[in-house]
Formats: sequence, C-alpha cells, structure tokens
Amino acid sequence: MTVNMTKGQAISLQKQGGGTLTAVRMGLGWQAAKRRGLFGSRTREIDLDASAVLFADKQPVDVVFFRHLQSDDGSVRHTGDNLVGGAGQGGDDESILVDLQRVPVHIDQIVFTVNSFTGQTFQEVQNAFCRIVDETNGQELARYTLDGGGQYTAQIMAKVSRVGEGWQMTALGNPANGRTFQDLMPAILPHL
Repeated sequence: MTVNMTKGQAISLQKQGGGTLTAVRMGLGWQAAKRRGLFGSRTREIDLDASAVLFADKQPVDVVFFRHLQSDDGSVRHTGDNLVGGAGQGGDDESILVDLQRVPVHIDQIVFTVNSFTGQTFQEVQNAFCRIVDETNGQELARYTLDGGGQYTAQIMAKVSRVGEGWQMTALGNPANGRTFQDLMPAILPHL
C-alpha cells in the first residue's frame, strides 16, 4: 500500500507486518510539459538529475549522482542518467538504490535532490514524482508528487534518516535553484 506524502510528512520505513527494510529505491519520474506554439503543441526535452547526498552529523561525506554512480562504500548506487524523462506517472526515469544494511553507521541522513542540469524551470515539467520502493519485493511504499511548476530549477525532494535501529523518510519538496547538487547545499543544510 502506497502512502501519498505531503510536504514535510515523515513515515517510518518498515515492512508491512514488522521488520525493517533492507534495501530501498528512490525513483524519479517526469515528463516535459507541452507548450503551445504557432504550429500546435510541442515539448522540449528536459534533463532532470537525481542525486543522493550522504551526511554524517550534518556534514556531507559522499554523494551519488550521474558523474559518481556509486558511494565510496558501495551502499548507494545510481542506475544511470536519463537525459529526457518521459515516465511521468509510470515507471522511474532515474533511480538511486540504497542498501540500508550496508550504509555505514556514521551516515545518519541521506538527502535526495532533483535538479535541472540544463537550467530549465519546473514550469516546463509535468507529472514529476519521487517515490520510495522496497527493493526486495518492488512494493511502492511512499510517493511524493511535485505539484505545479515554478520559477526554480531544483527540488530538495526527501530525506531518509536513522531513527533507532531503523530509518524514516521525510518528504521535503522544497524548491531551490541550482544546476548541480553542489549548488543546492545551502538549501539542503536547513533540513538536516
């Protein structure tokens, strides 16, 4: 059963029937919004990029994105860059896999971001979502949908945080500006 999350909502990442999750996938999907022109509707390709920034005691210690597809310890892995999107409400255009059991104990938060590498704003994007999936069985656990567009080029989407022996996901959905995760660091830090 999927939980449709609202901005700021936190959910525990536990299996139905008890037990903690061992592996999750953060999926990102989007479509280019149709634009009306002189000769009818058309779309322009949009390159959104998913990133995961790993923090230890509010300090960034590693990042996974299209130019660094795996964390140094191997616990977080990006499946590859999608330059045009297209999945929208269907499957994922980009995914980041997190083996929660392998995440080193000093890592206490992982923040997921989305940015428009080509600098287009979210006004040109539709049907964008971030979702968390139990990677062991493919069950979608939570989904956060980006409502409407805006004059920003990035989103601080969600974070997973250690809570006791398990993990919790918080939907953030905060707009920001930047073409890369480095540009987003000042916007990420208040959410830690």
